[in-house]
Amino acid sequence: MAGLSELEIYKIAVDLSENGWIIYEGLPKTHKYHIGDQVLRSLDSIAANIAEGYGRYHYKDSLRFYYNARGSLWEAKFWIETLNKRNLIIKDFYNPTLQMIEKEGVKLNNFINSIKRIL
Repeated sequence: MAGLSELEIYKIAVDLSENGWIIYEGLPKTHKYHIGDQVLRSLDSIAANIAEGYGRYHYKDSLRFYYNARGSLWEAKFWIETLNKRNLIIKDFYNPTLQMIEKEGVKLNNFINSIKRIL
């Protein structure tokens, strides 16, 4: 089995987390607390849940965390789209981040399904 840092779903999640910081830094100060914190939490939670799931001993236990990562992914999508609708996101980060979220969604679903086939 590949190491955590070799998993594509983890690499994408870490990249999303890094994008989150750039997006956060580009927000007006008045929006950092409410929306900015939500964006950061949801994006950071994707990689954190993948890492925690990867570290679990049983596949069933791991799945819970991969499902949580998927939930955080779609929450992040909501916040990124909300930032865009409110003209609060640096335009150079909106489309690439949204594309990464979509790619991660497909890859994470495939990863979850591969784990479920083992059970």
